[in-house]
Amino acid sequence: MFRARQLAAASVTDGDVTGWFERLYAEGEAGTAVVPWVLGEPNESLIEWAAGLDGTGRRALVVGCGTGEDAEYLAGLGFAVTGFDIAPTAIAAARERHPDSAVDYQVADLLNLPPAWSGAFDLVVEIYTVQPLFGEVRVRALASLHGPVAPGGTLLVVSMAADADNPERDPAMMPWPLTRAELDAAAGPLRARRIERFTGQVPPLPRWRAEFTRDAEA
Repeated sequence: MFRARQLAAASVTDGDVTGWFERLYAEGEAGTAVVPWVLGEPNESLIEWAAGLDGTGRRALVVGCGTGEDAEYLAGLGFAVTGFDIAPTAIAAARERHPDSAVDYQVADLLNLPPAWSGAFDLVVEIYTVQPLFGEVRVRALASLHGPVAPGGTLLVVSMAADADNPERDPAMMPWPLTRAELDAAAGPLRARRIERFTGQVPPLPRWRAEFTRDAEA
C-alpha cells in the first residue's frame, strides 16, 4: 500500500489525477511495487451479491476492471462483459492472464466514456475504483457511474464507508472511503434498491454495498 499511497499523494500535489494508476500497474508488472487491490480472485461482496444470478442475454460493464477477476466472474454467470481500465498495463495484464476470455477488455476513462456505452448495460459494477480519487476528479467520477446503466438496469457500488458525513481527507492516506452523500451522487437519477453498511473481512473495516436501478421506462 505504501507505493500506491505515495503515488496518489503526489497526484494530489502535481495535478496528475489519474496517470498514477498506469505507473503503479507498470511497477506492479515489473515486480517493483504491489497493486494492493489486485488479489487474484473476484471480490467477495460481488460473489455474495450475485449468487444465483443468471446473466444470459444481458450486458455488464466493470469499471476499473484492473486485471479482470470481477469481469471474468460475471462472464462465468453468462453476462456479455466489457471491462475497462484507464491503465493500459492493467488491460494488457487482464488479457494475458485470461487468454481465452470472452470479456471485451478496453482501455477507457470513466471521465470520458465512449458515447456508445450510454445507457447500454444491464449491470454496471464499480468496486473500490473511485475511492482512490481525490478532489474534483472524484466528484466527476461519481457523477459518471450511472451513465452506462440501461433502462431497467442496475448499478452496484462497493466501497469502504466513511464514518463521518464530511471527513477530513489526508492526501497521504489513500484510499478515501465514500460517504453516504457520495453514494447518492453516484446514483444520480437512479433509484436506490438496497444500501448495506457492513464490516468487511480483510481488513475488518466498514464498507458500503449499494444497489441502484434505472426505471424501465427511463
